[in-house]
Amino acid sequence: MTRDLSRLFAPRSVAVVGGGAWCANVIGALQRFGFEGAIWPVHPSRPEVGGLPAVPSVADLPGAPDAAFVGVNHRATLDVVADLARAGAGGAIAFASGFGEVEDAEAQERQARLVAAAGDMPVIGPNCYGFVNALDRVALWPDQHGLEPVQRGVAILTQSSNIAINLTMQARGLPIAAIVTVGNQAQLGLAELGMALLDDPRITALGLHIEGIGDLPAFERLAGEARRLGKRIVVIKAGRSAAAQAATLSHTASLAGSSAGASALFVRLGCAEADTLAVFLETLKLFHVLGAVPEGPIASMSCSGGEASLIADTADRVGRLVWQDLTQQQRGDLQAALGPRVTIANPLDYHTYIWNDVPAMTAAYAAMMRGPQALTCLVADFPCARRADPADWQCIVEAAQEAQAQTGGRLALVSTLPETMPDDVAQRCHAAGIVTLAGMEEGMRAIRLAMTGVPQPEPAVLTAPAPHGASLLDESAGKDWLAAAGIAVPARASGAADAVVRAAQGMTGPLVLKGLGLAHKSEAGAVVLGLGPTGVAQAAARIDAERFLVEEQITDTVAEVLVGVVRDPAHGFVLTLGAGGVLTEIWRDTVSLLVPASRDAVDAALDRLKIGPVLRGFRGRPAADRDALLDAVMALQAAVTAEAATLEEVEINPLIVTPGRAVAVDVLIRQGRAANE
Repeated sequence: MTRDLSRLFAPRSVAVVGGGAWCANVIGALQRFGFEGAIWPVHPSRPEVGGLPAVPSVADLPGAPDAAFVGVNHRATLDVVADLARAGAGGAIAFASGFGEVEDAEAQERQARLVAAAGDMPVIGPNCYGFVNALDRVALWPDQHGLEPVQRGVAILTQSSNIAINLTMQARGLPIAAIVTVGNQAQLGLAELGMALLDDPRITALGLHIEGIGDLPAFERLAGEARRLGKRIVVIKAGRSAAAQAATLSHTASLAGSSAGASALFVRLGCAEADTLAVFLETLKLFHVLGAVPEGPIASMSCSGGEASLIADTADRVGRLVWQDLTQQQRGDLQAALGPRVTIANPLDYHTYIWNDVPAMTAAYAAMMRGPQALTCLVADFPCARRADPADWQCIVEAAQEAQAQTGGRLALVSTLPETMPDDVAQRCHAAGIVTLAGMEEGMRAIRLAMTGVPQPEPAVLTAPAPHGASLLDESAGKDWLAAAGIAVPARASGAADAVVRAAQGMTGPLVLKGLGLAHKSEAGAVVLGLGPTGVAQAAARIDAERFLVEEQITDTVAEVLVGVVRDPAHGFVLTLGAGGVLTEIWRDTVSLLVPASRDAVDAALDRLKIGPVLRGFRGRPAADRDALLDAVMALQAAVTAEAATLEEVEINPLIVTPGRAVAVDVLIRQGRAANE
């Protein structure tokens, strides 16, 4: 059900229920922010709260409030929310803790009772600070915040009230139109809140600081709505380390899921994923000012060779950023603007010969911006007004604004340090359609993220309840499973030693003998390669195992590839592709997608691997049979989809790819009983 949140987010009347300092703070926040609607304090015994007259109960209010801040303890919250719902309130903030974030049955039951008490009335929380709407001057917020009224800007949702406060204090020129803390998401989840915010035409992009995704289909709908509206989502996910996951799970009731699964989901849905709050904010800024940033080469200008070298090195370290080859027109126009003493290059050091000559600076900037690059960077650091006169630096802004007006190109003013991009400069530039990026490292990483396009919609992510009693199949049974799925496996036989010795006599070498029932066969010396039919008996005598597998040894190897699918409780089934074999853990060359992934997506993912060039044929070596490799991956996905109710994990390592086929030579499968059995 999609609820109408317009009364809650843009109320004309607000009830503040409770008498503590937090409630007085909410009243003060509303007044300081210029809220023009009615504020109605509610307290059973106090005649006034926060300097305003109070009524004893919700029933005594002069009307149904559009929004309410419920600032009482968790026991009283249930009754107050029920009273508000009966009164026809437009929505409520449940401030109290002691609900689903506490891992005991009583708290979980209390959260369920809260949802029942609310009925159809929207409730944000519990265990959250509420929200600040800077578009409509509403601050249902019990603490300080740094937002100022704006006409348009980005919206941010976070599961941490403290992080929310920190984000409102940014001085990067990013207009934040709304910030919402979601708390335990007992009723209103991340996706429903996000869709309500995106639907406001004044909101330009959406930022999500999240610890976990509780409702995967709803999150997919949120991404689809963003795609439909042409607005981008930037995500920063907490809980990637083991320590962070422990803290996350004890703080909210969210299931963080795996790091690889989360990243694969964000890529699939076209969300730009940042790994620091600074990059998160800078990426939002790019989307706010420039909208979509197409993937393509970049250019840079600075009045210092040191800065030109620094931005080149930074882009190289960040990766996936390419420098535009300057056209003849650019070279000629730049030389004409700068004179013969300046070497024309990209990145460009335009020196200081034209400093403070705004027409000459404009001509140079415009000459660079007329090129085919996707984005032009102009490196500029402004002095601290307390220590120096910033007037001499205004020529940069004036020339940049004029060059942008002449060319219509995408221009980013990039400072080398975050603190050398003043907020007032940022606001002036943003009004002219020039984005400012505070800090070269953060800025270049934000550019890379902003250039990540929105892919075509894929089918819904595969999900299924976890099975019961999952156990490991032995390799022989696992290969039978793969063969039934249509995945090539070696010719083979399994059984006791005497049985495999007899079977080997009818096989063509070289052969491989493996001892079954061992977790790490290679380390235990239970894998012997290069055997002839007569050598199998001797090899079996040296392996401490009761059952064996003898099979054809695959030759003409181009590459060993890992192909695995594992159930992720938060993100469905994660498909991992990577460099396979015994050194998989050392190479750490993997890429992850979510099932089902299209053949094109799998093909593109293989090219992102470090072994991608090997698969294509490296330095005259034969190429792998690409179609056979893709067929195997797609067959595995189809089998996982068919048996999602019973599977926990499937890992082929390695899938040996030759110039003519792709063969699974080792497999691990963990399977159980369906949850409904």
